[in-house]
Amino acid sequence: MILTDREIRTAIKKGVIVIEPPPAENAYSSTSVDLTLDHELTVFRDDVSDSGIEMILDPTMRKVDTERALEAITTKVEIPQDGYVLHRNKLILAYTKEYVDLRIDTRYAARVEGKSSLARYGLSVHITAPTIHAGFDGRIRLEIINHGPLSIKLRSGMPICQLIFEQTLGTPDKGYNGQFSGQSPI
Repeated sequence: MILTDREIRTAIKKGVIVIEPPPAENAYSSTSVDLTLDHELTVFRDDVSDSGIEMILDPTMRKVDTERALEAITTKVEIPQDGYVLHRNKLILAYTKEYVDLRIDTRYAARVEGKSSLARYGLSVHITAPTIHAGFDGRIRLEIINHGPLSIKLRSGMPICQLIFEQTLGTPDKGYNGQFSGQSPI
């Protein structure tokens, strides 16, 4: 069952769903709430393969540390006052400005989805990872790609994605405790 805007507001007011800072009134649509882009981006470096050394990531290795691997091939950048230009076919990582807490005992999970207004330009905000599990707390990391024919300017604080809340059938035995639990910028 998907929550309506009225149910999302009620859950936030009761503290059952936590979104900090709280969404503005214009962030709600009938069955979702918009989240905004944080001021910092993680950009994949172009110079990683310039050395003649081929780098290959093997995510099936038991001891792969995703954050450490990303640190080796990315750099952090602040979005300039006049915006960050995301060129065609480029992948960046970003966070939502908002912290989200879906306490395990509340029977809520969510999906992060793109905004159709941005998708029409070719911008996607997650590749294949829309699920925000029951028990998640942190800011939501986005995998942003420009699939469109033109470069797209991103600005800190712009609406970048939407959350759709779903009620779970029962309470999970355990909450989300994967390697991305409590996500925050590294």
